[in-house]
Amino acid sequence: MASLQRIRNHGALLIAIVGLAMLAFILGDFLNSGSSFFNRSRENVGVIEGQKIHYTEYEAAKDQLTEVYKIESGRSDFDEDTYAQIRNQVWNMMMMDYTLRAQAKEIGMDVTVDELSELCIGENPHQILRSRRAFMDENGQFNRDAVKNLIAAINDGSEEAAQNANLQQAKTYWLYWEKAVRISYMQEKYTALLQHLLKANSLDAEFAFDSRQKGVSAEYAMQPYYTVADSLVEVSEGDIKKLYNQKKEQFKQTPNRAIKYVAFNIVPSEDDFKAAETLMNNLQEEFKTTDDIALVVNTNSDIMYDGRDYSEETVPAQFKEFAFAKDAKAGDCTEILFENNTYSMARIMKAGYSLPDSVELKAIVEGGEDQELGWFKADQLPKNIAEPALNGKRGDKFTVAQGMGEQTYEIMEIGKPTPKVKLAILAREVTPSSKTYSIIYNNAKQFIVTNNNAEAMEKAAQEAGMAVIPQYNLTATTDKVGQLKGSRTIVRWAFDAKEGAVSDVFECGDQFIVAALTEVNDGEYRSLDAVRAELTFEATNNAKAAYIKKQLKGAETLEAAAQIMNQPVQHIERVSLADSRFGNAGMEPAVIGKTIALGENALSEPIQGNMAVFVVKTGAANNAADELNTEVEKAQLESRYAYLPYQAIQLVEDKAEVTDNRANFQ
Repeated sequence: MASLQRIRNHGALLIAIVGLAMLAFILGDFLNSGSSFFNRSRENVGVIEGQKIHYTEYEAAKDQLTEVYKIESGRSDFDEDTYAQIRNQVWNMMMMDYTLRAQAKEIGMDVTVDELSELCIGENPHQILRSRRAFMDENGQFNRDAVKNLIAAINDGSEEAAQNANLQQAKTYWLYWEKAVRISYMQEKYTALLQHLLKANSLDAEFAFDSRQKGVSAEYAMQPYYTVADSLVEVSEGDIKKLYNQKKEQFKQTPNRAIKYVAFNIVPSEDDFKAAETLMNNLQEEFKTTDDIALVVNTNSDIMYDGRDYSEETVPAQFKEFAFAKDAKAGDCTEILFENNTYSMARIMKAGYSLPDSVELKAIVEGGEDQELGWFKADQLPKNIAEPALNGKRGDKFTVAQGMGEQTYEIMEIGKPTPKVKLAILAREVTPSSKTYSIIYNNAKQFIVTNNNAEAMEKAAQEAGMAVIPQYNLTATTDKVGQLKGSRTIVRWAFDAKEGAVSDVFECGDQFIVAALTEVNDGEYRSLDAVRAELTFEATNNAKAAYIKKQLKGAETLEAAAQIMNQPVQHIERVSLADSRFGNAGMEPAVIGKTIALGENALSEPIQGNMAVFVVKTGAANNAADELNTEVEKAQLESRYAYLPYQAIQLVEDKAEVTDNRANFQ
C-alpha cells in the first residue's frame, strides 16, 4: 500500500515521464518513416522534365542494353569502357525519350500502336530493324519474317524452362529495339514538323539573290594587331572584368575537378623473372615425357590444354614454323622460349591431319521454324558444338546439352579441310609476386607520407624523374581518368576531397596511382582566372585596335592611311554580302558588311576586324547579271535550313530541366 501511495503522490511526475517516453517513441517512429521517405528521394538517379528516374528503372534499362550487347556481340566479358558506354547510352536514350515526350505532349503528337506496328512488321520496316544482323538472312538482307517469327515466339511462350529462358532473352532484345524504333520515329516526326515550318518565302529568296548579285570593287589597307607591341597599349583589370561580364554566358560549366597524378608501375622484379625461369626449367622434362599432358599443363600453364585443333592461322606465331614443319610428328617439343615477358614451350600431340576451318549450321526447332545460324569458324564455337560440327559431313544432325535442355543442329555446309595440329602449350607470363606488389605499394604509401599536399607531391615527383600527369574537367559522372583502368574511384575521391589534398593509393590496372586535387570548380560559370588568358588576348587586341585608330586620325585618303600603318594597299575585284572571306584577310564579316554599306566610291572610317584594323575605299558597283529564279532560290535556302530541326532537338535537351544524380550510383 505504501508503494501505491508513493505512486499516487508522484502521479503527475510519472504521467509527464510516460508522456515524454511515448512522445519520443512516436517521434522516433515518425522520423524513421520520414527517413524512409527521404531515402526514397535519394533513390532517384535523376529527374528529366519533371519525370523522376528511379534507380530500379535505370538499372533495368542498363541490364536490358547489356543483354542486347551480349546478343549482338556474342560476348559477355565486357571491359569497363563498354560498361561505361552502356551507362551513357541508357542515360542518353532516357534524355531523348523524356524530353521528346514533354515536347510532343505540348503539341499533341504521339506514335500510335498502328504506326509502331507498321514500323516493325509493315512493308517498309524502320532502318533500325533493317540494320540488325539478327533479322538478316544468309545473304545479309533484311528478313521481315524473322521479326514476325520472333514476336510470335515471344507471345506464344514455352513451358520448358530452357526454352522459356531463351524466349525471355529474346523478349528483352526485342523490347529494346521496339523502344528504340518508337523514340527514333518520334524524333523523325518532330523534326519533320519543324522542317515543314522552316520554309523560305519570295522575300527571302529575293534578299538572298540580291545579296549575291550586288557587289562593289574595293581597295583596302590593314594593320594586324600583332604588328603593335604589347608595351604600347595598356589593359586594366577593369577591361578584363568588363569583357568577362559581357561574355559570361559563354563560360557556363558543369561542376568539375582538375587533378594531377603520378603512377607507380606494378611490374615484375628480377626475382620474379628468375622464379618463372626456374619453374619452367623444372617442368621441362616432365612436360616432354608425361602421359597426362592435360594435368601438367592445366596445373601450371596460362594456356589451358583442351585438345583444340590449331590451323596455321590460329597457332601462336612463335610455334607456327615448329608445328607445321614437314617432318613434324607427335611427341616433338620446343625448347623454352622467352618473348613478351612470357616463358613458353610447346609439344605436338597430333600432327599430319586435316579438318575444316568453318561450318554452316542450322538450329532445329521442335514445333517451330528452324533457324539458319550462318557460318562459324572453329574458334567461334564451344568445344561441344565444334567437335561434332567440324568432324561431321553435310546433312548430319547432332544434339548437345545447352543450358538446362538440349539443342539439335544440322550441318548445312562445311568448309574445305586444311592442315591442323593438336598442340599442348605450357606458358607462364612473368607477373609481379606478392612480395614485389607489396614493395611497390609501400613505396607509393611512403611517397604520400612525405609529400602530403599538391605542391610538395609535384615537386618530389619532378625531382624523382616521375611524370606528373594533369587531368582537367572531371565531372561527377566521368567514368575514368584518362586511360587509367578502374579509375572511377579517383573521380569519386576528387569530389569529396578539399583542394590541395593528396589521395591515398589507388590501384588502377597495373599501376598504383597517387593523385592531388588541384582545382575545385563548383560555380555556374568558369572563374575569371580560368579564362583570364583568352580574355587578356581579346582585351589586348581591343586596346591595339583603339591605338591603331588613334594613329589613323586625320588620314583623309587610303594611301595616307596605308602609309601610317606601313602596310600595302590591296585590291578586291568584288565584295558582296554572300562572301565569307574579305580578300586575303580571312573571315571578317564586320568588314564585309561595312564595305557594302559604304556604297560606291567612298572611304571608310577605320574598321575594327577580328585580327586587324582596316581602312576600305570602295570603287564602282560590280553587280552580277543573273536572273532571279524564285523557286530555285527558295529550294537552296531550305536546303541550308535542313540542319536546324536537328539542332532544335539538341537545344531541347540542352534546355531541359535535368537533375543528374548518376554519380551517386556509379
